[in-house]
Amino acid sequence: MPIDTREQIANAVRTLLVEKHVKRLTVKDIVDECSITRQTFYYHFEDIPDLLRWIIERESEKVMEECIAQGDAERGLRYLFLVAVNLRAVVQQSLKTNYGEELERIMAQQFRACFGQIVDALGLYRQYSRADLALIIRYHSAAMMGLLQDWTAADTEDLEHIVYQVYLILTGEASALD
Repeated sequence: MPIDTREQIANAVRTLLVEKHVKRLTVKDIVDECSITRQTFYYHFEDIPDLLRWIIERESEKVMEECIAQGDAERGLRYLFLVAVNLRAVVQQSLKTNYGEELERIMAQQFRACFGQIVDALGLYRQYSRADLALIIRYHSAAMMGLLQDWTAADTEDLEHIVYQVYLILTGEASALD
């Protein structure tokens, strides 16, 4: 089956960022890497931030589907952590590019969307207003991003404990921490 042009472009971006460590990502770099014309690139994407948004949204959808397929919230959360930890190097490299701020904003939006889906799927925080719920979701998203930014080898070894504690906090069972 032939590869979709959008996917081909996304693969070129991954190659440029991860393997070639490009810091100043340009459309020229992308079209040269995947042997297409600029016109083809602009047919599929408005600009590089549009492409990056598409990549992140698409990958986030796949991750959420797999989280849900895990069967319960704690296993889904563990899967989410594993994916995030495994993608950490790619994300850090991507944030060093000229689109780092844009990427960070898109990722924050995706984390909020992810936690929003988790909250809806589990029926959490029903007692809160929509404004309070938005704040809670922002809080959880920022906490998760912060945790991943400072992730260490010791955290990886302690993954099960971290997942359990985050699960307790997320589900409102934090009193079990006492």
